[in-house]
Amino acid sequence: MTVDRSDPGAPLILVGGDLAYTTAGPLRTGIDRVLADAPPALVLDFADLIFIDSTGLGVIVHAWREGQHGGTALQLRAVPRFLETILDMTGVADLLARPLGDGLTPAEDATGRPTRPA
Repeated sequence: MTVDRSDPGAPLILVGGDLAYTTAGPLRTGIDRVLADAPPALVLDFADLIFIDSTGLGVIVHAWREGQHGGTALQLRAVPRFLETILDMTGVADLLARPLGDGLTPAEDATGRPTRPA
């Protein structure tokens, strides 16, 4: 992971290698640090991504959710075909396509589906 803050309006995080349970923590921390400054946009570049698991996917959803709370739009760049497929199959692509400020309601989960009462 590399963070490029040369554009303060849209900091860029380059994500490469495996984004999995054992490697997702530093990315989540880096995202939280960038979002603490509430930039208008955050760009995640996946050009060098080789593998992603559900934990990595959760980090992307976390970035979107936290961005929604702070007014930061999340943009994905250089998304490999396999990640594109995963985002579509899980419904995360639809979630990420929501306009800024159209976040999850308390009755929705991270896929945007209604939650069931306990």
